[in-house]
Amino acid sequence: MRVLIVYAHPEPGSFCHAVLEQVERGLRDGGHAVAVIDLHAIGFDPVFRRRDAYQFMHPTLPDEMVEGPELRQAILERAGGPLRRRVAARWMGTKTNREIVRALGRRTPRDVRRHQEAVARAEGLVFIGPVFWMGLPAILKGWFERVFAYGFAYTLDSAGWKGDLAGRVPLLTQEKGLVITPTFFTEEEYDTGWREAMDTIVCEWGLEMAGVKKAEHVYLYAVLAVDAATRAGYLDLAYRLGRDFADARGAGDTTAT
Repeated sequence: MRVLIVYAHPEPGSFCHAVLEQVERGLRDGGHAVAVIDLHAIGFDPVFRRRDAYQFMHPTLPDEMVEGPELRQAILERAGGPLRRRVAARWMGTKTNREIVRALGRRTPRDVRRHQEAVARAEGLVFIGPVFWMGLPAILKGWFERVFAYGFAYTLDSAGWKGDLAGRVPLLTQEKGLVITPTFFTEEEYDTGWREAMDTIVCEWGLEMAGVKKAEHVYLYAVLAVDAATRAGYLDLAYRLGRDFADARGAGDTTAT
C-alpha cells in the first residue's frame, strides 16, 4: 500500500519523532511504500488566508449563490484598493458568473496543490503529533483546513449548502487513516469523555466524512509520566501499527507490550 505520513512536531529529538521512526520502519518492513511530510521541517503555513477561500468557488455551488450581482460585488470588495478593484472588474468583464466561479476555483495555492497531490497518490494516511489543548497541533489542524479543501476532500449538495450535514459529499478514497498522538495526561483522564470528543472530530469528521474508509486513533498516554519500559512498549506498538497497517486485526491491537 502507498502510505503518506503527515508529521507534526518541531523537535527532532522528541518522543514523537521516535514514534515517527518506528511507524515508518514498520511500514517499510510490512512492504508498504512510504512518503513523509514533516510539516515543521518544510515550514508549512497552517494559516487559512484569503487565497484559500477560493476553494469554495466550485461548480457545485447552487444557482442561488452564483447568479445575481452579489457574487461580483463580493469579488470587488475582496480585491482591495481602487486599483485592484478596477483590475478585478476588467478581469470579470463579460464573463458569466459561472465562468468566474470556474476560473477562481482553479486558483489553488501552490503549496496546497503539492500536498493534495501527495494525498491523492496515497492509499493510506498516517498522522503523528502530540495532543495540544485536547486537539491536534495548530500546524496539523491548519494542514487539514487548507489541504482537505472543498472540491478536493468533499463538496456539498443543495441540502448541505442549507446546513444539512447529510449533504456533505465525500471525495477521498483512501482505505485507511491512522492517527497516533502521544498525550500528557493518563488514560483514566481520557476515559472521562475526552477521547470520544477527539475521535468524533478527528476520525469521524476529519477523515471518514471526507471518504477515508476506516479511521483509527491510537493514544500513547502520559508519555512524560510513564516509566522507560512503558515508553519502549509504546515504540514497539508504533512499529506494529506500521508493519500491520493493511491488516485490520493487527492494526486493531493497540496494546503496548
